[in-house]
Amino acid sequence: MCQGGIACFPKKIRQLRKDRHLTQAEVAKEVGLSARGYQDLELGAKPRYDALLHIADFYDVSVDWLMGRTDNPHAHR
Repeated sequence: MCQGGIACFPKKIRQLRKDRHLTQAEVAKEVGLSARGYQDLELGAKPRYDALLHIADFYDVSVDWLMGRTDNPHAHR
């Protein structure tokens, strides 16, 4: 499990995006954020609840995994 809770989130969404060969603008459009809004999340901004849910759904992972609460990306799905 990632140590640091919310600090794990930017690293995880950046890696998920890179693994899928997507730009920040492409992901932002898919999850209903501005490109700058998504960039801010990768830089450490705290996500709003609705954005967190959209990102988890887009990447098909659990919110708990994104937030560093479990090592299982599909926990509670």
